[in-house]
Amino acid sequence: MTKKRFITGFSGLRALAVIGVILYHLDPNTFVGGYLGVLIFFVLSGYLVTCQILKAQFEQGTFDYRSFYLGRIKKLYPSLIGVLWAASAYILLFQRNLLVKLGQIVVTNLLNVYNFWQIANGQSYFERFATNKSPFVHLWTMSISGQFYILWPLIIYLLVKFGKKKKNIFFIIFGMTALSALEMALLYHNGVDINRIYYGTDTRFFALGLGAALAVIWPMDKLRTTVKKVDANLLDLVGLVSLLVMILLFFSPYMNPEKAFPYEGGMLLFSFFTAVLVGIVAHPCSRWNKWLTNPIFQWLGSRSYGIYLYQFPVMIFFEDKIQNMADHPLLYHLLELIIILVLSEASYRLIEKPFGAITWVKTKNFLQGFLKVSKQNIGKRLLTVVAGLLFIVGSCAIIVSPTVKAKNYNNSPLAQRITANQKKQQKENKALINKLKKDKQKAEERAKLVSEAKRAAKVNPVNKEYRKYDISQVNLQLADRVHLTAIGDSVMAGSSNDLSILMPKAIIDAAVSRQLPAAYQLVSYYKSQKALADNVLIALGSNGPFGMSDLNDLMAEIGKKRQVFWINVHIPNKPWQNQVNQLVKEASEQYHNFTVIDWYNYSKGHPDWFYEDQTHPTPLGSKYYSAYIVKMVTEHAKF
Repeated sequence: MTKKRFITGFSGLRALAVIGVILYHLDPNTFVGGYLGVLIFFVLSGYLVTCQILKAQFEQGTFDYRSFYLGRIKKLYPSLIGVLWAASAYILLFQRNLLVKLGQIVVTNLLNVYNFWQIANGQSYFERFATNKSPFVHLWTMSISGQFYILWPLIIYLLVKFGKKKKNIFFIIFGMTALSALEMALLYHNGVDINRIYYGTDTRFFALGLGAALAVIWPMDKLRTTVKKVDANLLDLVGLVSLLVMILLFFSPYMNPEKAFPYEGGMLLFSFFTAVLVGIVAHPCSRWNKWLTNPIFQWLGSRSYGIYLYQFPVMIFFEDKIQNMADHPLLYHLLELIIILVLSEASYRLIEKPFGAITWVKTKNFLQGFLKVSKQNIGKRLLTVVAGLLFIVGSCAIIVSPTVKAKNYNNSPLAQRITANQKKQQKENKALINKLKKDKQKAEERAKLVSEAKRAAKVNPVNKEYRKYDISQVNLQLADRVHLTAIGDSVMAGSSNDLSILMPKAIIDAAVSRQLPAAYQLVSYYKSQKALADNVLIALGSNGPFGMSDLNDLMAEIGKKRQVFWINVHIPNKPWQNQVNQLVKEASEQYHNFTVIDWYNYSKGHPDWFYEDQTHPTPLGSKYYSAYIVKMVTEHAKF
């Protein structure tokens, strides 16, 4: 029997994968494709597991399923249980708003069906704001991996038994891979919920399948150990091209997960080049195994499982307690990274390694030693006590979780206001669109309008109750005549009623959790309906950052002849606040028809204008928000 090869370069690939994922979570605007790192894990898993099973099946005629499943359990479950129970203990002690459905989350993770739970519960991977945050959202990958480890050995057994030849096995696996990628593209094209596509085992299988198909035709233990120098150089060149393409996709705006390309071939493309690089690293004559082997990559690769597990709990818990993330994002991100690495090192030394080599005999000896008091085992006893306390507190959190009623977001004052406003929006917008189709808007001289507004302000004042919110009656008169199309998120949605009172000719389209990519489709829609006004108001950026390329695309779609007003953001507890505001400022310098409504500085120093999240205006804040917007719009609008 040939000795199993240990390819150290695979640790380098795991390091690249976990670096990409963490950078994406820290700065999704710069590392827009960092989430693709999970595809590296999937391709590697598909390749290594399939190589292992096929080697045993073809050389020995059987596969040791018991050892395989026991090994997977010892490798994956101790660290997973550790993070689930430690996070649960923290939630019970410090962040009880996350107790809701905690028991379901823990159980579905242990049963490897958490990704299905996320689909059923509408838990988005791309939203980390307000009520949608979760320290476990990233664990969907663990469930897909778990399902793969459970089912794949059985599938390979059937393929070997009935397919017999490697050629047949390859084409069957390749066919399954193609169907998975095609399903992802078709579901996205047909407008299926993005969570269903992103978390689905069937829509994600293609990355595992590519690795498995590679294992059939490129098994790491059957590759030639000597090749011509020109062929070795070609291998290295192909590896370089593959890595460069992967890095390019990490940074490419086309890989924005809010856009179509990743689902309509982008992720498949990344997985393909990952599979090529995996094959190159596996080849004994390629130098990529050596190049990806270094102390830093070895350390990161060996701890990648723990790093992946702990990253999101640390980020969510940390950012919940830090209220000025926007003021020192680099410093706070560095602190988050340090905490993640320290926890992952502790997990590796205290959980992953010991439990990976655990046996009944070792367990028995440990328990016997624990009962004996000595200076030698005092440290182990202390660690065991701490672990026991964490397990007890975490268990209490899980047990009480079903009794904790979800804070009904829909019944909160803010949510009720948003819901009521949106119903009113829809009704009024429909009427306004129909009116705009019939009546072609005529441009009027600004000087004439201002003169008329001044006379009307004396004779027939409107919305007089808003005068105390720092807006003149002249501005209120002009607002009554301005045509505007407004697109925003929940911040605007909470104030849309005040905005529509002040600007009765404005179409206001605001929705919860909306991000910039959605604005492009909305602008296109209103243009097609001939309802995109000469003045366009945008209020986006609260739910996540965006790049200048996205903003440029939106501005191109709006057109140079329209006046654009962009409300900057007040989200002091989110690291992207200053990034968004700086980008909006740069856009105002780039475009002659772009005006910044500086809500950030205007509202700064007025905590009483906001709910606890310091982002959504209260009823009082809504008055100031709306009056300030109207004031800015009427001073620069096209009439």
